Amino acid sequence: MATPISTILESAVKIRDALRATFRSGLTRPIAWRQHQLYQLARLAQNERELICDALKKDLGKPKTEVLMAEVGCIIETAMRTAEQLPVWAETEYPEVPDWQKPWKPTVYKAPKGTALIFSPWNYPMTLTFQPLIGAIAAGCTAVLKPSEFVPAFSQLLDEIMPKYFDPNVYRVVNDAVPEISKLLELQWDHILYTGNSRVAGIVASAAAKHLTPLTLDLGGKSPVIIDSAYDIDLAAKRILWGKCNNAGQTCVAPDYVLVQRDKQDALIKAFQKHYDSFFPNGALDSPFFGSIGSDLHHKRITSLLSRTKGEVVLKGRSDAARRKLEPTIVKNVAEGDSLLEEEIFGPVLPIVPVDSLKQAVDFVNARSSPVVLYVFSDNESVKQQVVSETQSGGIVFNDTYQHLVVHELPFGGVGESGYGHQGMKYTYDIFTQLRGSIDMPREAEPYLAIRYPPHSEEAVRALTAAVHIPIPSSRL
Repeated sequence: MATPISTILESAVKIRDALRATFRSGLTRPIAWRQHQLYQLARLAQNERELICDALKKDLGKPKTEVLMAEVGCIIETAMRTAEQLPVWAETEYPEVPDWQKPWKPTVYKAPKGTALIFSPWNYPMTLTFQPLIGAIAAGCTAVLKPSEFVPAFSQLLDEIMPKYFDPNVYRVVNDAVPEISKLLELQWDHILYTGNSRVAGIVASAAAKHLTPLTLDLGGKSPVIIDSAYDIDLAAKRILWGKCNNAGQTCVAPDYVLVQRDKQDALIKAFQKHYDSFFPNGALDSPFFGSIGSDLHHKRITSLLSRTKGEVVLKGRSDAARRKLEPTIVKNVAEGDSLLEEEIFGPVLPIVPVDSLKQAVDFVNARSSPVVLYVFSDNESVKQQVVSETQSGGIVFNDTYQHLVVHELPFGGVGESGYGHQGMKYTYDIFTQLRGSIDMPREAEPYLAIRYPPHSEEAVRALTAAVHIPIPSSRL
């Protein structure tokens, strides 16, 4: 028998209100307390790593090395570095102001926003659950975590191990179905962070708008690769293929399609084959270093896109639907309107789009939604600057793929349909932090403030409107 909607809403309200009561108690505000929670998260990742690896192997077929590198190790390092740097981030700031304003003591306080709601996806379930949580903890917020229903083993494990390290009235895992989650979205939150696809992001954004709730969206899109004709094709192929093979291509920053000079296309394909054979001497299907597709539905979606392509499959990966396996597949001569250009592939299929010039490649990218990242392979500084100035993307990476994610000092986020808001170390802390501007007007300032009170003399009007008459320098383009 289904749970009545009224009961579901009551449960959601109780969870939110319990966390909000904890926040209002002041428990989460001391820096030392926050640091302890961050170290607790690092301990959770370190102590429970075998269970985490087992769960992600069961859910996604993820290789253990990949989990330890991209999920467990990433969270341990990020949590610890955040704890170490937090006292500096949280320092009250005193901005430089004109001398006549200094007696007002202009101040910027760093305040936690309150109680956050965090949605994470299935492709990197640990990293994309805990990375935003690290920011929420650092900022002094309480949070509800909603992991994806498409990773049931990991989500259940999270529900079991979180209370061993954290007070559930501070950080709570919710593993409910769609009706329950819909009710969570009906409530007012102090910040919502959603990572996933644009369709659900629209639903989350609409729900947030009803309460004017601030929102961060980490989405994705089709991240293109542009290869300068003068660049080392062999090295480009090696680095692109490695980026595509991470998590079987199921990464929001995976290279989605390649734009290469028409006369270099065959050399690129030859290089892809060479490095594929090097990475997977016996193929990727049974390799312990290559994962599975996330779900049966997702596997069917990718193979359907591949079956409808008008391009030429030149490196045909084997498929095993029963195990949700699909080897890397390269398709050449993909043209405008092809099935492989319809949507984000989010899998190990890589189309190659031949172009006749850099301008044509730039125009091709600009004709589509702005990606979360644009990859450019070139040693030519003028080419780099041209792409920077003539395109738009969340990030831009030169001469590699994927690796920018480990530079925690860089902001990571999309633009337009690929999302908005930034994450990464302090940027994640900033998401959940309210900057409270303040002044403290001294009594002694009253004689200087007298001019603002009506009625205004002609002299007072001149003084109060002086900015209107400031000379503006002449300028020419």
